[in-house]
This record gives sequence, structure tokens and C-alpha cells, in this order.
Amino acid sequence: MRCNLHVAIVACALALPACARPASESAPSPLSADANAWMADVSAIADADATQGRRTAIEKRLDTLGIQWRNVPFEIEGQRGTNILADVSGDATAPLLLLGAHSDQVGKGEGATDNASGSATVLALAQRMKAKPLAHHRVAIAFWDLEEKGLLGSKAYVAAGSARPGLYVNFDVFAWGDTVWMMTPDANGTLARASQAATAANQLKLSAGEHYPPTDHLAFLKSGWPAVSYSLIGGDEITGILDAYAGNKPATMPKVMKVIHTDDDTLAQIDAAAAVRGVDAVEAALRRWDEESAAAPAATQ
Repeated sequence: MRCNLHVAIVACALALPACARPASESAPSPLSADANAWMADVSAIADADATQGRRTAIEKRLDTLGIQWRNVPFEIEGQRGTNILADVSGDATAPLLLLGAHSDQVGKGEGATDNASGSATVLALAQRMKAKPLAHHRVAIAFWDLEEKGLLGSKAYVAAGSARPGLYVNFDVFAWGDTVWMMTPDANGTLARASQAATAANQLKLSAGEHYPPTDHLAFLKSGWPAVSYSLIGGDEITGILDAYAGNKPATMPKVMKVIHTDDDTLAQIDAAAAVRGVDAVEAALRRWDEESAAAPAATQ
């Protein structure tokens, strides 16, 4: 409902109760430097023109971080696209940890949640792992094109016989909420256990298991390559999301399904403070996984 701005200002100046801030209500806390940086990356990607503009925004950020990147054009299933790949840190002979997110969007909204949020999360982790490399894995990153056309960028990577990772970690819809949703074939594996501890330490919850929407991790798993995927959403959304992807009508439509692939997928939906807690949790989990999987290589996920 619109209200007259002049009337509202006068009313507040007169300190009418309806305009007064309750004594117990505090102003929102300012964002941390990490949250501001993450949000700036989301904004740069979401504000760019679709496809090429989004890739250019990512490439510029990688230049700023001092990370050398390369474009890898592909053609698959009658479609052409371009992935961005970059080596971040680590000994070239060490097992590969590949972090990735899709950079493309559908033709509605700004694609902020889906998937500028995931791309910004990969950029944040790349910055941290360049500054402090893992002890036992080299780290590379990927930004996939044409995920929205059927996971084509990640499929092309696998089909080309590219470097097989010791683990691929995907990020898709990492935008708000209290729960890190982890797709993993082994909910009791090393990384899942590390994620449980790390989310709790960052005032978040973890939901881990195999049931998860289709995204780029599937290209790896279907080829027998180890992969997991992370999202950050409200924990109460998960059942409804799975119902929707199964073709059933959720009892309550979750926020994710109201936002992605719609004109409402804008920066206004994003919670940078929550997202950076999620980044902190995933970083801590990956570092613990790096240490523990080196001691027990069979338990990776």
C-alpha cells in the first residue's frame, strides 16, 4: 500500500506512536567486510547482461584477485557455450579439489539467487584458498555455462576428458536462510561430518543427503566422479522444494520456488550476512576434509 511521503515525514516528526521505533528494536547490524565483498560480487554478476556480461564480471573479479583464468568454449547437444576455468593454489601433483557454480541465468529477473549467489561463493572461497592453500589438495574453480539448458557446461567438461577431481563441490542458490543444504551420496562421510561441525559453529543448520534438485553435480556423479553440492536456504523450504521437483504441489510454496526463474530473482532477495556465515562454514568443512581425507583417502564425501 502506497502512502504519501510528506504526510509520513510530518507524522514521524510529531513522534506519533505508529512511526516511533520501539525501544527494544535495534537498527540492522552493518555488514562485515566479507559480506560486503560477497554482495558486491553478486551485484556485479546480477547487474551484468546475461551470459557474456556475467562471465565478464567474473573474469574481472578473478583479475582483481590475481587468479589467472581461461575460457573453454564447448559444443554439446547442439548448443555452444563457454566455461571459465582457473587454477587457484596447490601443488600441481596433488589431488584436485574443484569448486564450481553455473554462471548463466534464465531470461527472467536478475539471476541473483540463481546463480550469482553460487558464483560469488566460489569467488569468495577461491580468494581464501589462494591466500591460504589447502595442505593436501590443489584447488581449481569452474564457472559453468548453459546449466539452465540441461547442465551442458559441466557435461562438456566431463565429456572432454578434463582433469578428474578428487572431489567436485558445486554451489547453486546460496542466498539466504538458516540451513546449509548438502547433496552428498554419503551423509556420514568425512565431508558431511565436517560440514555438520562447521555449520553448528557458525550458527547454521545442516541438511545432508542424496535428495536434492538437479544441478551441475549430476554431470560428475553420472560419470562416476565424486561430487557434492551446497545450497543455503531456509530449512523449512526443503520438503516443499523436493515436492515441487517431484511434480507434487507443496503444502506451502517455498521461497526458492517463488524466486528462481521469475522476475523476483533480484538482489532484494539476498541475505549477504547469512551467505557469508555459509561461506565460513563450507571453508572450515573443506579444510577439515582436506586434513582428514589425506589420512583416510577412502572417506572423501
